[in-house]
Amino acid sequence: MSELRGQHDNLTDGPARSYQVRPDELEGAVRETLSRQVARTRPLSVDPAGKAIRRANRIRRRRTTVGLALGAVTAVLLSVGMTQLGAETRRDGSPIVVIGDPDPANRPLPTVTIPGPAPSPAPVVGQTLLSTDGRRMVLQDVGPAERAQPLPGGDGWLVVGAPSTAGRSLWVVRDDGLVQVLLAGAGAIVLAPDSLQVAWRDGGDLLVAGVVGTQLIGAVRTPVPAAAEPVRFVADSVLVRLDPADGGHTLWRPGAGPLPKAPDHKSLNVYGLLPDGRLVGQVATSDSGRICLAVLAPTRHLDPVRTGCGPDVSHDGVGGLSPDGRWLLVNGGTGEADRSLLVDLQRLGPAATAVTAGPPMTGSIVWSDETHASYLDAAGDLVEVDVSQVRAGKPASPAAVPGMPAGERPILVERL
Repeated sequence: MSELRGQHDNLTDGPARSYQVRPDELEGAVRETLSRQVARTRPLSVDPAGKAIRRANRIRRRRTTVGLALGAVTAVLLSVGMTQLGAETRRDGSPIVVIGDPDPANRPLPTVTIPGPAPSPAPVVGQTLLSTDGRRMVLQDVGPAERAQPLPGGDGWLVVGAPSTAGRSLWVVRDDGLVQVLLAGAGAIVLAPDSLQVAWRDGGDLLVAGVVGTQLIGAVRTPVPAAAEPVRFVADSVLVRLDPADGGHTLWRPGAGPLPKAPDHKSLNVYGLLPDGRLVGQVATSDSGRICLAVLAPTRHLDPVRTGCGPDVSHDGVGGLSPDGRWLLVNGGTGEADRSLLVDLQRLGPAATAVTAGPPMTGSIVWSDETHASYLDAAGDLVEVDVSQVRAGKPASPAAVPGMPAGERPILVERL
């Protein structure tokens, strides 16, 4: 036992274990161990690349299916739309595009005509506006024109073109320089006094639309006889001349049905509105066959309320009423064709008379107040009528417009 107690714990006879390892040897051993672990390949339970490819294929197939379905629906809708558009096309004419409707109640939906190429507007030139106080303004990039009215906001003008082989045009000319064609290739065009509406002849129809900015909106149409044309707005209706040769007028209210079937056939011309809403015009009497001036009721038949058959007046329809409705300027008839006449409507009756006001009138007559009016004569000279002077036996004389080029006629407006 004593011998056993004397032996060391290491019972082997080999050399003693060395625990002294250099740092570089330890580092090399660690590196070798890690390299072997990295080099060993372990099988993956899931293939990420294959899974991503399969998912992409499924998404592509779904997108292709949806795209084909949408394409089929679009083709069907386009086919239906073109069928409806073809059914609504009734005739050839200038294309008219309208959007919206400020008052769609009881109004038929407007139709859209899609013909061949639209007629070109009148040639683009300049047009001079001349106010009654002598001021002038040149409107650039508009064709030859007949009339002009201020826009509702006062920031420009609505300009009605003169007739041409391509029809009439309607421009909006704003003070900021914008010039845009609202209508081209139209027939007769008339503007409401406040410039908020326009009526025009288009093929076999009469149309009325609102003017908003640089667009026509809420167009309403009705068929009209071959020679019918709009004359003026009367409140919320349009006065329509049925035949310029045979006479006859009627009032059409847009959206309230077609033209009346039993129109008036006595009135030849209508010159304007009195403050109370009645009209002043020219009628053919049924008893004597004479042509007389008359005050007309604003009904569908324009029934004469009062007539005056004394003055010999022209059938050309040129004339204008003073703002208070007392004075009428009108061209003389056969026996007085070389002059314009001033008629006192307060004395309109069997003994009505007229006095010479000046040379014959052309175009529009502009009244600056109750007793002063201006117009252009056949030569384009300006004639300024003073009622008090005319009544005293001193007719107005024409005067050349200073600075106007030869052959150019200005458009008279009340103010600039």
